[in-house]
Amino acid sequence: MEAGLKRQLIELELYLLKAEVRASVAELGQLIHDEFIEFGASGQRFGKQVVLSRLPQESCPKFHTSDFEVRMLAEGVAQLLYRAKMHKPNEFAPRYSLRSSIWKLNAGQWQMAFHQGTVCEAFD
Repeated sequence: MEAGLKRQLIELELYLLKAEVRASVAELGQLIHDEFIEFGASGQRFGKQVVLSRLPQESCPKFHTSDFEVRMLAEGVAQLLYRAKMHKPNEFAPRYSLRSSIWKLNAGQWQMAFHQGTVCEAFD
């Protein structure tokens, strides 16, 4: 896999973690695939419409990410794996998770088609 694709997918993932992007239904709508599915830490499954209605209303946590890995699953389909430390504004302690996103090339644009964050032990 080329380094340019890895860099592009990491940039897109980090872009989705920015407060101004998470607050924009238009931005989210372009970056999230119509068939998007997320398995949340709550154990619930939800799709794009839930993200578009819920995410802009939430206070954006601060994220620290590391250990990115990209795997090509098929032509035009890639999985991005990484670690995240998330600190929500109203919580004292940060949360740590292992994250997985599947990105799909759709009409020349990469869009997130799947996301899951699994809570894990603290890491450096």
